[in-house]
Amino acid sequence: MNPHPPDDTLRLVIHAPTEAALARARANAANLLRAEPAAAVEIVINGPAVAAALASPHDTDRLLRVCANTLATQDLDADPTIARVKAAVLYIAQRQRDGWAYMRA
Repeated sequence: MNPHPPDDTLRLVIHAPTEAALARARANAANLLRAEPAAAVEIVINGPAVAAALASPHDTDRLLRVCANTLATQDLDADPTIARVKAAVLYIAQRQRDGWAYMRA
């Protein structure tokens, strides 16, 4: 996934803070990429969604951005191949500043 896609690329951050939201985010991301393969999609997870994601690997895990604050607060350890962000709230705000669309799953 290109962290800096061309300006005309559809860019979407999907926020999933709960287990149910994670399931929706994974389905939404997969559906979007089937319909628009060139899209840039990231699933930002925090709160209970983090433990749920770590307990149930999925094909969309390459799209995950895991909140490091949640990992620390919940005393969880994620596979090093899963991308981490310092704070979900900060990362989402930065992506929106950079022109990414936001969707809460």
